[in-house]
Amino acid sequence: MRRGFRLVLGSKLAGAVARHGSRRGMPMTIRDQEDEWFALHEAELLRQARRERQRREQEQRAREAEERRELHWMKCPKCGADLRAETIQDVTIDRCADCQGIFLDRGELEELLLKTRAARRGIFRRLLGFDSD
Repeated sequence: MRRGFRLVLGSKLAGAVARHGSRRGMPMTIRDQEDEWFALHEAELLRQARRERQRREQEQRAREAEERRELHWMKCPKCGADLRAETIQDVTIDRCADCQGIFLDRGELEELLLKTRAARRGIFRRLLGFDSD
């Protein structure tokens, strides 16, 4: 046992010491108090490290998702060339510059189907490159 050593207990440790008080009916020694202090602080350090790791992993996932989105944004799923947006009678479609593929976003097909028969015919004629007249 160390002579002249004074242990200052933090509020968490003081509460833990007060709760546990003794081990098998014996008063806690300075060594026991030190062990408990280190155990409490190691647990807190582990919690902080876990939170920091989770935060870094979440940021990494967000960065990777953004990179994937940028790589595929407005690219043709068939040939990989750039898509260009065209507006035909208030409906925006995406057309591939290379393979001439036509791609619709969510809701655009429904917009086309809700148009009148003549308007639909004009849209599809224009998509196919025919005059709408």
